[in-house]
Amino acid sequence: MRKETRRILRSFWQTSIAAGLLLFGMSCYEAQKESPSAETKKTQTNSSPRIVSYETKTPNTVEPTQTGETTQTGGEVVRTLKLSSQMMGRDMPYRVVVPTDYDTKTADRYAVVYLLHGLTGHFNDWTDRGNITGLAAKYNLILVTPEGNDGWYSDKGGDMYESYIVKELIPEIDKSFRTFPDRDHRIIAGLSMGGYGAVKFGLKFPEMFSLVGSFSGAFVTGRWSENVGGNKLIGKSLDTVFGALNSESRKANDVFNLVGGISADRLKNLPYMYLSCGTEDVFIKTNRELAAKMNEKKLPNEFHSPAGNHDWNFWANQIRDFLDVANRRIKK
Repeated sequence: MRKETRRILRSFWQTSIAAGLLLFGMSCYEAQKESPSAETKKTQTNSSPRIVSYETKTPNTVEPTQTGETTQTGGEVVRTLKLSSQMMGRDMPYRVVVPTDYDTKTADRYAVVYLLHGLTGHFNDWTDRGNITGLAAKYNLILVTPEGNDGWYSDKGGDMYESYIVKELIPEIDKSFRTFPDRDHRIIAGLSMGGYGAVKFGLKFPEMFSLVGSFSGAFVTGRWSENVGGNKLIGKSLDTVFGALNSESRKANDVFNLVGGISADRLKNLPYMYLSCGTEDVFIKTNRELAAKMNEKKLPNEFHSPAGNHDWNFWANQIRDFLDVANRRIKK
């Protein structure tokens, strides 16, 4: 009896141990399923997406090409370039805006419009603030925006802005782009200081331009200085470039003097002048006076004075009106 009892107890004990071991093994298996190994964790972490940069870049597959001393990137509507200028003694940046099909219509040639920026501005103003990118395609021409800094598009010491544009930049454009390299297809225009520069270039180099445009032209080179006139910043800039009032440099670069000195023989060869200035603009008085002076000399021109200020709203509208005029005159 005792032996039988001990056998039954031993069998029960062995069975309990086996069941316990079985339950322990199952719990370990379940725990292993819920807690991945270090290798599994590593794999899961590496498979997650990783943000490298928030910057989005459009790849440019066109390689820069070297054209003379000008670095040019092709295949784009707006091309930012530099010209190694001997006149200026440094690299001069500029932009060229071409029609969207310029690189595919390789047999076509184009008229060129040079657009000059204003005081404190730079070569990229017209493209960045004037919204002119689509105008090259609309009017089927090339737009060029030179750098003039605060030099009043004149020659002074080492800053030879007038000579640089006339003797270096324009020939470079005609060499590097498919232009009509003649007066009939070359136009110049600008705003404020650039309007002054465009009119001055048209009067001094009539053999180079057939049409001139000025929007809010700053025709005060012979009248303003730091302590005389309507704006000390503009006056001081004029003093820096041209010297004191009544200096020879002032007289030689004053558009009123240039218009007044036109001879009858020279008059017939001058470019057509388009002037505009807003009625609320600080330069409206001098613009009206210059238009009257041109009429007195019978210099072909048109003058517009719509409502407007000295700002980009006015200039962005005027460049479109001016290119309408240019489009009609180029076709003649």
